[in-house]
Amino acid sequence: MSEFYKRQYELWGEDTQNSLKNKKVAIIGCGGLGCSLGLTLGSSGIGEFFLVDFDKVELHNIHRQLAFSKDDIGSFKSDALKKTLEKRAEDTKFYSYHDSFEEFIKDAPTLDLVIDATDNLETRKLIDEFAKKQNIPWVYASVEEFNGQVCFFDKSSFSVFNTSDKTSKGITPPMVTLIASFEANLALRYLAGQKIEKDTLFYLFVDKNGEFKIQKFRMPS
Repeated sequence: MSEFYKRQYELWGEDTQNSLKNKKVAIIGCGGLGCSLGLTLGSSGIGEFFLVDFDKVELHNIHRQLAFSKDDIGSFKSDALKKTLEKRAEDTKFYSYHDSFEEFIKDAPTLDLVIDATDNLETRKLIDEFAKKQNIPWVYASVEEFNGQVCFFDKSSFSVFNTSDKTSKGITPPMVTLIASFEANLALRYLAGQKIEKDTLFYLFVDKNGEFKIQKFRMPS
């Protein structure tokens, strides 16, 4: 038994922890959500991660993209995230792709789960189509200002979302990490065989009085 995973062994036992070694997960997007997802899940014992992003690190990214430092400016985000995660992980493999999602899926490995960390509705639509063809689930998340959405898509379709372009708004680092942590929790529980609520959209927000709230909406099949 690895001392590295001691607290997770205490949580769900050796068999469940060891089962994570065989899981393969793709994180699509290595920005704010992707960095926090990587930091949260990358040292949990999951066997392989495929990090997909064609963007490079810029100065304005760093305040909310927590795996990067100013030394990473100009590097591909997927490379910089891989470098950070390899320093933290015990026995996990990380693969970096400087591709769009469309290019990645042309020769994608067999996956157990896809996790959305993009800021692009059209890409999420493609993720949904890919996941349905591969008969695997995926986890959606979006965040802006002081609100965010998360959904574990299993049977329901992303097609109910309006995928037209919209102007992006400001964002704070704590909200990014909050939404990514919620997304990561769904992913890890699923991969570990724990119960989760599927096909339900969680809307997390801070209202005008500063109160944190969660609303749930059942997604149509």
